[in-house]
Amino acid sequence: MIRFAIYGKRHQERHAESLRLLLSQLEALGSEVVMHRKLYEYLPQLGIEAGERVRSVDDGDAWDADIAISIGGDGTFLRTAHWVADRQTPIIGINTGSLGYLAQTRVEDIGELIFKLREGRYKIESRSVIEVKSDDAELQSPFALNEVAILKAESASMIRLQTEIDGQALTTYLSDGLIVATPTGSTAYNLSVGGPILAPSTRSWAISPIAPHSLTLRPLVVSDSSVLRIATSGRTPRYRLALDGKSTAMPDGSVIELRKAAWGVRIIQPEDTDFPSTLRHKLLWGVDAR
Repeated sequence: MIRFAIYGKRHQERHAESLRLLLSQLEALGSEVVMHRKLYEYLPQLGIEAGERVRSVDDGDAWDADIAISIGGDGTFLRTAHWVADRQTPIIGINTGSLGYLAQTRVEDIGELIFKLREGRYKIESRSVIEVKSDDAELQSPFALNEVAILKAESASMIRLQTEIDGQALTTYLSDGLIVATPTGSTAYNLSVGGPILAPSTRSWAISPIAPHSLTLRPLVVSDSSVLRIATSGRTPRYRLALDGKSTAMPDGSVIELRKAAWGVRIIQPEDTDFPSTLRHKLLWGVDAR
């Protein structure tokens, strides 16, 4: 019997019936379900009973499952990935947000989704994760599925980012910040600053400066086996380090080191999904703008 773990954003009033359908179908399968506490405690506000086979778990609790379900948008999917962490539980995203680049299953298709999961009609893609280390601050969850962003503080002054690759000097970026993106995150923040789109199967990272002072500093693609060392300096006492959008204040002059994590995130995709079709449908490639 398939065991499920469910993580979801709250404020799902518009999708209460779909959530009720999901839980009733899992109950009909006889599946054991663990659900993150925040969503579990929100269910009564929707008039939904979790059921006897659903157990509430919190961050740090021990649990095990065969499939994790993320209910929300891409931001919720990223939080689900951090919740699953190194358990290696495959994640499927049910999109109740907007774009749904990571969470590709439409909420209207929940019934069909459960059937396909039960029948094993899906594929699993393994995505790389960036691990971040620093001797200058303690990071609560030092991993990123999408990107690591080093950002200037609220001051208008730019930040200097002295960057090395595998111990060799690359350059010093004078800019508003720097993004190091995985293939998964190449279509997110990286894309908005002019960085390249990377196919999910490529073993690479994109290094993209944010508003660089020099026009010669362009986005760069490097192997994900590289170790990046970035030392910061600026006119303000702190800057921001954002891992998948979760920001931490870091002291000026600190050093961070980025390397590929020993584990990855496993994403469940529909059988008929492929990278080119995702680009066409989600990013509207080839659509006539006239």
